[in-house]
Amino acid sequence: MAITKDITIEDLVEDYPFAEEFLRVRGIKCIRCGEPIWGTLEDACKEKNFSDEEIDNIVRELNKIAENPGAYQSGEPDVPRIDTKKLDDERK
Repeated sequence: MAITKDITIEDLVEDYPFAEEFLRVRGIKCIRCGEPIWGTLEDACKEKNFSDEEIDNIVRELNKIAENPGAYQSGEPDVPRIDTKKLDDERK
């Protein structure tokens, strides 16, 4: 199933676990970050003032990663990475 801008955040992170970090890196915190959000991917992006073009790019990137999620986990060069363990430690 392809990811669309109409997918709910809940379904997105459930079906595509990499999406949580992908969104967090782009400033869209969801579920694990203590800022649970509901609604669609488009809703979440609009709340963060992403343009329609930027939302389309996010959807394309998510679908590209969904085809090979292992590439994202290993630090695909064109996808920003963050150290989630370090962030968790800093919150304590």
